[in-house]
Amino acid sequence: MNKIPIILRLLAITLLSFITACSQHTSENTKKTKFYQNPSSSINYYYDTEQLIHHIKELSSDAYQGRRTDTPASLLAQDYIINHFIKSGIIPLYESYKQKFEFESDKKIKATNIIGYINGSEYSNDYIVLSAHYDHLGVYGDVIYNGADDNASGVGALLAFAQYFKKNPPKHNVIIAAFDAEELGMKGAEFFVENSIDENKNIVLNINMDMISRSVDNQLFVVGTRYNPYLIPVINGIDAVGNVEILIGHEGMTPDDDWTYSGDHSAFHRAGIPFIYFGVEDHPDYHQPTDTFNRIDQAFYKDAVQAIIMIFKRLDK
Repeated sequence: MNKIPIILRLLAITLLSFITACSQHTSENTKKTKFYQNPSSSINYYYDTEQLIHHIKELSSDAYQGRRTDTPASLLAQDYIINHFIKSGIIPLYESYKQKFEFESDKKIKATNIIGYINGSEYSNDYIVLSAHYDHLGVYGDVIYNGADDNASGVGALLAFAQYFKKNPPKHNVIIAAFDAEELGMKGAEFFVENSIDENKNIVLNINMDMISRSVDNQLFVVGTRYNPYLIPVINGIDAVGNVEILIGHEGMTPDDDWTYSGDHSAFHRAGIPFIYFGVEDHPDYHQPTDTFNRIDQAFYKDAVQAIIMIFKRLDK
């Protein structure tokens, strides 16, 4: 797949900072940007922060029963996402928002990706895919695994992007993908990549969001620049965003510290498509029934989503 157009545009914009970034790049696990400490109250958010918090609270509530793939609760989550796509003017990529597929696990599993689309204003042949998985672990016994950070947080960010695009149309065509069955082996992303890429859809970048709503150290990690170093100056050029620290890292500089294949972005990487993954370090509530709405850091979450939108704006040139 031809990735030259977006690369040339980015290089033209950021050549000087790229040279600087490359000269400073080391084999350390992380590479810090500036740590901004502007108060969140001074930020002019690009989206409705109250709606963002509502999304994560709703999707991680007991009513959604942990959003396990191939359950009635999953259907409830699908309807919620589709309804908000419609409100934001996001149209289906295909005839329906629902991209259905099946796969074998210990039994045959029926799964559904939710795929929306918005036309770009300038680059009619190039597509950026924004993604987050909406499934989680479901219910075990009488215990609900609500999955607030993993990954109602990413879906909330997708819906914030949808709202943002309503007033700020992108230059690239944008596919907004809420993937199913990530917890079962990234099956939704794999199906999308295998069945949605053709000569008419030149996907130039995947931006994946998975676990972005809490961090003890206020750190949001960015993975993907190791394979596409032209992205480094784009990340390093981010404007001030509250107390969120953006770190480039977890890219396999050591064998036991590589997030390249830890989420849905891996399907794009295997297909040769550049990716950026946003996420936080694992926390004690990861894949536990305690991953609930009351454990998220609302201020961090709002600033993290703002930062991701800012980075998207720099990429959408």
